[in-house]
Amino acid sequence: MAAVPTERSSSTLVLVVLASGQFLMTLDSSVMNVSMATVAEDVGTTITGIQTAITMYTLVMASLMITGGRVGTILGRRRAFGIGLVIYGAGSFTTGLAPNLPILLLGWSLLEGIGAALIMPAIVALVAGNFPPERRSAAYGLVAAAGAMAVAVGPLLGGAVTTFASWRYVFFGEVIVVVLILLVLRRVQDAPAEPVRLDLIGSVLSVIGLGMVVYGVLRSSEWGWVRTKAGGPAVLGLSPVVWLLIGGLLLLYLFLRRQTYLVEQGRDALVDPGLLANRQLAGGLSMFFAQFAVQAGVFFSVPLFLSVVLELSALETGVRILPLSIALVLAAAGIPRFWPRADPRRVVRLGLCAMIVGVLILAAGMDPGANAGIVSIPMLLMGLGLGALASQLGAVTVSAVPDSESAEVGGLQNTASTLGASLGTALIGSVLIATLTSSVIEGIENNPAIPASVQEQATTNLADGVPFLSNTQLAAALDTAEVGDTTGEAILAVNSDARLEALQAAFAVTALLAIAALFGTGLLPRRPVGPPDTKVPGTPGSGR
Repeated sequence: MAAVPTERSSSTLVLVVLASGQFLMTLDSSVMNVSMATVAEDVGTTITGIQTAITMYTLVMASLMITGGRVGTILGRRRAFGIGLVIYGAGSFTTGLAPNLPILLLGWSLLEGIGAALIMPAIVALVAGNFPPERRSAAYGLVAAAGAMAVAVGPLLGGAVTTFASWRYVFFGEVIVVVLILLVLRRVQDAPAEPVRLDLIGSVLSVIGLGMVVYGVLRSSEWGWVRTKAGGPAVLGLSPVVWLLIGGLLLLYLFLRRQTYLVEQGRDALVDPGLLANRQLAGGLSMFFAQFAVQAGVFFSVPLFLSVVLELSALETGVRILPLSIALVLAAAGIPRFWPRADPRRVVRLGLCAMIVGVLILAAGMDPGANAGIVSIPMLLMGLGLGALASQLGAVTVSAVPDSESAEVGGLQNTASTLGASLGTALIGSVLIATLTSSVIEGIENNPAIPASVQEQATTNLADGVPFLSNTQLAAALDTAEVGDTTGEAILAVNSDARLEALQAAFAVTALLAIAALFGTGLLPRRPVGPPDTKVPGTPGSGR
């Protein structure tokens, strides 16, 4: 009888270790979103620069996730987890010291992204190696809940630390958490290494292909999607964005063809493309992508409205996002508890509908009289929707395949999530900046209160992109440029209207992404999911 408490204690420690790792991976972006204005000013960059850092962090994770999962198979998952933590901790320390954007990109986007790509696939395999099959679904759910908690507490934590101290302390705090995890990591039972080879060619194809696609979307606001904007670079008469997207998609096609060839030859592939023929898994992955794309769009745009347009402090911004955080955790934990036999397809559809309504309310509320109260109901609806998806999708994907393929599915799931977050931030940010730029230029050109000389200079200087500035920041810049009071007031009015129009466009595109996701819900099972070995042949998710 004495062994039982020991086992439970050990299992609890393992779960805390793995959940802490998942918490760290999700914390950064949710913390930084509410502190964007402060961080941008602190490191001498713009909101676009911080958008680049956020996108590149998720891009590095997404592009390396499949390779990171395979490295974990070769080295052993616990060792890969530990190495990833060391790299991640080094990135957090570098970010905390960053004096400028390049160092911020090195620490946060590159080093932390590489570390996360090793950590996240290992977590999935380590859960399988430390918990018996009957406890595995609950363990996966709690680890996923840790990520949801990071989304929930991140805005408030980031807002409080930024307001009363400095955003840098968040990253120094992450270093402390990393050290604590490393001290007890040996208590985690390893999922042993396997004698497989790393497909270097496939790794290069996937990394470059994904990178080109996301980078192309990220630069679309500056270069244009098809035709190059005035003064921008051109390749054979077209915007580089078109060529980046075409090249990236072709490389990803070649990646899938190579993986198919390796599987047919009985050689070690990074991922078995046959997994994507699994209806349940494909549905779960597409919903993960959509969830994180919509979530990223909201978490990028709402803090801009609160912290830049309304000029709230980081703490006040975090408090306004709190309804989303609370609703997310309650829905993610409450639905499995009170509705354990829920129809996953129905729950996800209801969640997406709640998110769509919330985002549309935000889009409709972007008018000159808008105040912080406009976000309360939308944040509540967004939280309920995101929590509903979080309560189902992890079980949907994990139960779609046997335990032996859990690490591979973990890599695909994390790739879909981080790619969704990366593309969501890049796309919504691109739409926002492009709309802001066109609105400001049009407003200045058509405003008779602004002299023709100023109109001509503004049109030339702002063609590459208008920074998302608060009225206080813009007024200071106009004073420095010695712009007259009448002209300055006219420019401030144009900027105020353009910001709201840009946010409205960003929310509209976010709503379209959520609506598009509804078309993929038909791939999800109707019956509650369970371990694949218990499924009856012919039921949803019973095989490939």
